[in-house]
Amino acid sequence: HEARIAIEDGARELDMVLALQALREGDHTTVHDDIAAVVNEGRPSDVSVKVILETCYLNEDEIIHACRIAESAGATFVKTSTGFGSRGATPEVVRTMLNTVDGRIGVKASGGIRTWNDCVGYLKMGCTRIGVGDPRRILTGRSQAN
Repeated sequence: HEARIAIEDGARELDMVLALQALREGDHTTVHDDIAAVVNEGRPSDVSVKVILETCYLNEDEIIHACRIAESAGATFVKTSTGFGSRGATPEVVRTMLNTVDGRIGVKASGGIRTWNDCVGYLKMGCTRIGVGDPRRILTGRSQAN
């Protein structure tokens, strides 16, 4: 199992993509069990698991279900996207995720975050993590944003 190998190699956090097809087909048991299997691999070593929803492919109800399933399966975070889909984080999607998990697990906004103001905005909304592709560009642009 890939999770076990990563943990044996020293990983302290694991990112996994949600079983999108199963979610869209309403097979929540498969989605839950897939997440729980990774969480259970990490539990003995206190490894966090972030579940990537790839929200650009989901409607609001599916995002809510995905957050609830990830939480019930023991995930530490839900994350908006890999950054490779057609759209990354949006304020509307992040708000839905934050409202659904209500502080019980973390929310990571990722994908399409390119400015200091984007970062600050998502943190003010309540995100506990931000994923960016070019942190130097964001930090360099910070002085222009203030």
